[in-house]
Amino acid sequence: MAADETIPQEDAGRAPWLLLIHQLPPKPDYLRVKVRRRLKRLGAAAIKQTVYLLPNTDEALEDLQWLRQEIEADGGSALIAEATIVEGISDEEIEAMLDASRRDSESGGETDVPDAVTPGRTWVTRTGVFVDRIASAWLIKRRIDPDARFKFVPARGYVARARELRFDMPGAEYTHVGEDCTFQTLLRRFAIHDRALGAIGEVVHDIDCKDEKFGRPETVGIATLLRGIAQACPDDRSRLERGFQVFDDLLAYHRSRRA
Repeated sequence: MAADETIPQEDAGRAPWLLLIHQLPPKPDYLRVKVRRRLKRLGAAAIKQTVYLLPNTDEALEDLQWLRQEIEADGGSALIAEATIVEGISDEEIEAMLDASRRDSESGGETDVPDAVTPGRTWVTRTGVFVDRIASAWLIKRRIDPDARFKFVPARGYVARARELRFDMPGAEYTHVGEDCTFQTLLRRFAIHDRALGAIGEVVHDIDCKDEKFGRPETVGIATLLRGIAQACPDDRSRLERGFQVFDDLLAYHRSRRA
């Protein structure tokens, strides 16, 4: 089902979204992977760790009903709800997330041709940079666009200008896709296959998404360092400067132990 599927006119009075809210048992391990893959194929957007969203269409409802039955058959629980989002995320932001999920689903999670950019682009992100935006800016500068310039704007309503690329913000060219944080999306989209950077992506993911998916031992320490930087540096450029040093050192650590 395409994420931009139009709701029929006769259904215009219904809530625009369907939510699947589920809880999975710790075992079997394969169940979590199976559910994530199924939701990815459906093009669902991850709103929270266990909350996924699709447009409210009959086809989407049927897909989610089948998935709910499978979850419950394997010992989990799930409910499906019609929803109108009142606050916290806009419909436009949801559409952008669904569009990114749809593209990721259609590509099987990999792009046929890695992204590439001409040097010296302006990379735009939200003000108040923290873990994923700091790490993503570091990755951009170190591996994607050495001449990159960074611009910080309010989270909502900004329209990118020519030669600007947005990251980790609503509607961005590079942002969260499925369960990947923006740093991991950049690694995948630019086909950066590096075990040390992959390990850093897992650290960034767990701090940013707060789900302890990877559980690397250095994660708590890196999170503490970055929180200290955020408290000490109200200026975004200062946060990047100091954050880049943290990630340079973290990369050296993983290089030394062959991640």
